[in-house]
Amino acid sequence: MKMVQKLINNIVKTDAPIVVGLDPTLKFVPQYIQKACFEEYGETLKGAAEAIWQFNKGIIDATYDLIPAVKPQIAMYEQFGVEGVEVFKRTVEYCQSKGLIVIGDIKRGDIGSTSTAYAVGHLGIVKVGSKTYAPFSEDYATVNPYLGTDGVKPFVDVCNEADKGIFVLVKTSNPSSGEFQDRIIDGKPLYEHVADKVNEWGAMSMDGEYSNVGAVVGATYPEQGKILREKMSKTFILVPGYGAQGGKGADLVHFFNKDGLGAIINSSRGIIAAYQNEKYAKFSEQEFADASRAAVLDMKEDIKSAFN
Repeated sequence: MKMVQKLINNIVKTDAPIVVGLDPTLKFVPQYIQKACFEEYGETLKGAAEAIWQFNKGIIDATYDLIPAVKPQIAMYEQFGVEGVEVFKRTVEYCQSKGLIVIGDIKRGDIGSTSTAYAVGHLGIVKVGSKTYAPFSEDYATVNPYLGTDGVKPFVDVCNEADKGIFVLVKTSNPSSGEFQDRIIDGKPLYEHVADKVNEWGAMSMDGEYSNVGAVVGATYPEQGKILREKMSKTFILVPGYGAQGGKGADLVHFFNKDGLGAIINSSRGIIAAYQNEKYAKFSEQEFADASRAAVLDMKEDIKSAFN
């Protein structure tokens, strides 16, 4: 079974087209966790990374039965150096042990052997002498298409070899995305040209109605999302920008196909830092994970209500 079908199966099983962004910073980690980790490891990168791990584990344990997927953003782990990257790997493995699809938000974009090395490191198998290893082994990775097919095809090749998937940045949720992505070229915005290429790359890795090559389109641009949904009918769309960035359930309807599939909505700090939100003030710092669970349930209800 190819990766997109595994993702669909998880979405159908949980009845929740939701991905939780595991994008932790220390300001999100409760003080009691930080204190315990710093007492054991000192105020060190190891101490910080361990605090992140304990935070992640709490959220995963509280939400894994409600959601199909998670999306750890590797920069949040790399900022703590090697210790942080080790926690990224541990987080990936722990989520997969709970049956979750892991989308490695790595946004890699390079060419040739470098692109292949990124793809192998995050999605594929590397050979060391007579042995083989899956270094990070995420299920999906996010890919920046700025360098064109030379940068993306190595990822597609590894996806086909290892039954993995990618999400290509098409129209991102950040306010300045239009500086490049909305530029009109040959009569249409650049993001539509990228969408055409996503269809082309996607045809190399189909699994039934959908491709293992997905797209990233921000919830903060619903009108563009409607256009891109029609343009990329066989593409699964990863939709960031829900919640903290301003996207809401009503903005999401047009990101889905008529079959009710085709999109998965990401919320990061709106879920993982829910206990710091006034809406969830009834949860104490020690109940941070319960607040995250409540936020997932609220998000699920918000999305469902948008379709009624």
